[in-house]
Amino acid sequence: MSIGRYNLSQNPDRNQADMPLILVIVALSALRYFEVGPFADLSWWWIVGLFGIAFVWFEFVERALGLDKRKAHEQLEKARQERVRKTFEK
Repeated sequence: MSIGRYNLSQNPDRNQADMPLILVIVALSALRYFEVGPFADLSWWWIVGLFGIAFVWFEFVERALGLDKRKAHEQLEKARQERVRKTFEK
């Protein structure tokens, strides 16, 4: 979905390495909350620790390594190439 020149849809090219960490946290939280199997005895501190690691990664490490800027640059470059391609197709 887009409004004017702003694209509001999720970026399909987002770094897929970020997603497994979030999925593990959500899965562990659900398994612990519903007390499924061996996860019933899992301490909440393990899950809170994973939340902390995710927070530190997304707020500090990703910025320090320049990954956020690189993603933004790649998005802009892809959009530019798409505009050029559409212009020359007509």
